[in-house]
Amino acid sequence: MTGSSLTQIALFFLIVLAITKPLGSYMARVFEGEHTFLRPVLGWLEQLVYKVCGVDPEEDMKWTSYAVAMLIFSSVGLFLTYGLLRLQGILPLNPQGFGAKEMTPDLAFNTATSFATNTNWQSY
Repeated sequence: MTGSSLTQIALFFLIVLAITKPLGSYMARVFEGEHTFLRPVLGWLEQLVYKVCGVDPEEDMKWTSYAVAMLIFSSVGLFLTYGLLRLQGILPLNPQGFGAKEMTPDLAFNTATSFATNTNWQSY
């Protein structure tokens, strides 16, 4: 291991150590529902998302609602990823020129499922 890599590891450790207390305090205030410095800046956006999604921020989510929401979110992510993989040949920012030949339907589905389930089955 070189001196540069040891310096980088030490610097990373010091940065993590330095932000632990302030970030932990901020997260505790957020989870307790207390006022934070970001509420005036992003509070309107949070309220808009709640209104659009029909969420009552004062109501607790039951486990059944959470399970349904998680399955819907994962399914949408799976199909969105599959679509992006299949369409990457016509999408911009494709410097390698990948198309349908390189990303077959079964490979795209396998890769999208791998991302959605966090199983890391990519074949590349």
